[in-house]
Order: sequence, then C-alpha cells, then structure tokens
Amino acid sequence: MARISIIGTGNMGQAIAGVFGKGGHSVQLLGQADAASAVTGDIVVLAVPYGAVASIVAERRDSLAGKIVVDITNPVNFETFDSLVVPADGSAAAEITKLLPESKVVKAFNTTFAGTLAAGVVGPNTTTVLLAGDDADAKSELTGAIAAGGLKVIDAGSLARARELEALGFLQISLAAGEKISWTGGFGVVA
Repeated sequence: MARISIIGTGNMGQAIAGVFGKGGHSVQLLGQADAASAVTGDIVVLAVPYGAVASIVAERRDSLAGKIVVDITNPVNFETFDSLVVPADGSAAAEITKLLPESKVVKAFNTTFAGTLAAGVVGPNTTTVLLAGDDADAKSELTGAIAAGGLKVIDAGSLARARELEALGFLQISLAAGEKISWTGGFGVVA
C-alpha cells in the first residue's frame, strides 16, 4: 500500500484522503499548523489553491524531491472568474514542475469536485479522475492508488495535457459559481 501525504485539509484534501483511505492506503493530512511536520508520503498531494503553491514548495522543496507530487490546482482568477492566471501555452502543473525539477509532477483531481470524490459518483456514473504526467511509473502508481479507492482513472497523456485539464476544471468551476450546475455535480465521463 502507498503512503500518501496530503497538504491541505479543506474539502478537497478531506475528500481525496477519503478516496485513498477507502483503498487501504496510509494517509497523512497536513494543514497550515503542520508546517514543521515532515512529509512522510511517497505520493504528495498539493490540495491547496494555486496561489499557495509557491510558498509551500519553498518551505518543502527538499522533502518533495524524488516524490510523486500531485497538482490538483485550477489556476483560476477567482476575483473575476474570467481567465486562468498562467501563461496561455502553460499550466499550473508546468509551473510546479519548474519549481520541483527533482519531483515527478502529475496533474489529477482538478476536474472533480469534493462532493463527487466523496460520493464516488457523478450522477449515475462512477467518478472519473483524469490525470496527466510525463513519468509513466508515477502515473501508474497514482492510478492504482485512486482505483483502489473505487474511482475510475483515465490517463489524458503527457503533462502538456494539464493545460486542457485546467481549462475543463475552470469551466466546471465557472458553471458551479454561476449556479448552472451544483457543487455536488459536474462532468461525468462515459468511456
């Protein structure tokens, strides 16, 4: 079983911890008050807003080296809800990869809401986690850990696909913020 650390104890951090816990994995939750606590997981999930990533990486860079780092962020301009705050040809995951060159960055969980992760379904469909990354072993390990928790996983390709995943996440957030869909709904995938 995998050892997983989740940095961020909000709704998404709790929901992701629940998925991994259902799969029988060891889960460490780290909040703001745990800055001095060591990261014990081989897989580390950054379940924080994009704006918090740089300071977390600055504090924990050495302890993240060699680990699978899962970026769940959607770099949305939350003041206007009208754009992403990363370069048009880039992604939050690409920016995190630059900050953590010794880590294996995988984009995942950003196209799901906490409610659908906790419930395990989106409407009548099993919740599907889309992921992207450049390290096949890291993606395989993460896929196994998520699937053990009862969810489906689709590999969307290389880390370059993170841009499209973030655009999809942005659209879903915009629809929910505009009350066109609920925060317990969202996009389902029929494969």
